[in-house]
Amino acid sequence: MPFQILDRPLPGVVVLQPDAYADERGLFVESFRADRFLEMGLPATFVQENQSTSRRGVIRGLHFQWEPPMGKLMRVTRGRAFLVGVDIRKDSETLGRWFGLEASDEDRIQVWAPAGFARGFSALEDGTEVLYKCTGTYDPRHESGIRWDDPRIGIRWPVKDPLLSQKDRAAQSLDDWLRRPESKHF
Repeated sequence: MPFQILDRPLPGVVVLQPDAYADERGLFVESFRADRFLEMGLPATFVQENQSTSRRGVIRGLHFQWEPPMGKLMRVTRGRAFLVGVDIRKDSETLGRWFGLEASDEDRIQVWAPAGFARGFSALEDGTEVLYKCTGTYDPRHESGIRWDDPRIGIRWPVKDPLLSQKDRAAQSLDDWLRRPESKHF
């Protein structure tokens, strides 16, 4: 199998690693293959792909979208990042629980987090690039975020004084999100 499932830290979340084939020329990695993803119970259709480049100390997130529902497959294509997902599904037994792990271009770890999770990352090196394959097309009218430092969630970020966008700095708490009528979508 060209992919190994390394962990399932929360219901619906999968940490996987594609096999790499190295020789004197370099390295080859098959990072996505629809039939293999279906065999692992993962989506095989992605409609949008995004890539960000960040300086060390940047935190992006925690972002999510409810319409159309958007799951994300995240991987680091350059540098190192701490990838995070938070369960924001109102009726979930793991509501408010988070997972986080360090991933790099060298280990090729990928994280799938379905719709109903807020996702983000912290760049651990300058020039860190993160690629996201998305199951929904971005719609700014139906997206939002949760504060990166919400004490109810308690993420242990490896960054002390992060660089944040204004949007991420002003994000709502998990409790604020759960009071919104849109939270019923998950």
